[in-house]
Amino acid sequence: MAQGEELPVVFSVGSDQLVGIVHTTSSTADIGVVVVVGGPQYRVGSHRQFVLLARALARVGVPVMRFDRRGAGDSDGSPRDFARIDQDIKAAIDEFVVSGGVSRVVLWGLCDAASAILMYASTDSRVAGLVLLNPWVHSSAIEARVRFKTYYAGRLRSAEFWDKLRNFEIDLRDSISSLWRYARWATRFGRERERRSYPNFIERMRAGWLAYDGPVLLVLSGDDLSAAEFRELVNDSPEWKAMMQSKNPRTFEIADANHTFSSEQWRVAVERETIAWIKQLQRDSAP
Repeated sequence: MAQGEELPVVFSVGSDQLVGIVHTTSSTADIGVVVVVGGPQYRVGSHRQFVLLARALARVGVPVMRFDRRGAGDSDGSPRDFARIDQDIKAAIDEFVVSGGVSRVVLWGLCDAASAILMYASTDSRVAGLVLLNPWVHSSAIEARVRFKTYYAGRLRSAEFWDKLRNFEIDLRDSISSLWRYARWATRFGRERERRSYPNFIERMRAGWLAYDGPVLLVLSGDDLSAAEFRELVNDSPEWKAMMQSKNPRTFEIADANHTFSSEQWRVAVERETIAWIKQLQRDSAP
């Protein structure tokens, strides 16, 4: 295969046809990357993030497949949430092994695609590594605690807030009510109650990570609610904290980056870190 070719592929999950693009390299490679797409995105990604990532990887000899899951982009089928795309990921890997000539894959995903990857990875021996960007661990209480610690704590320290309050430019009753709704989740009682009622997918993510033995690159943005919620979960949950300490993933943080790493500087930083990490994985895996 010629380096730089971008080959369309069509593969099936049941009666539904899925569409993907395989980015080839001129030499054979044992490990390739499958970009799993989450949220409302399709295989191109926000600001062409996934296209540019795939081309950057292919230029350094790492083949890539990015694809539309069922119900998204050009693929058939009914839309489904991220917790139910295991079959889509498996079918994409099956196709990539044939079309891309790889035997193992790194799964790369942003937001709820990262969450889906964690739930899938331990079930497939072909998965050589994971790249997880701002994993989605949302619950109403985790969000409330993050907002209380950031937004409301900042407002209470703000001279502007107190000036507006003195000048009756703020509805005091509404502010107190809103503050209380968030603050109650920051108490020990609120946190304990929340731990007992985490959405099922959060426990599935933790169980999947515990069961997965391969290396993980964790990429977190500094200016993103999803990343802040992930940090809050790890810091507040003894089970998650213990798991993260035992797994000890390579963690790369970009202080000012937003959720999708939308600036060229942030995007390129993610590409470079991904490439360096995969090259190390290749060296560690060499016979």
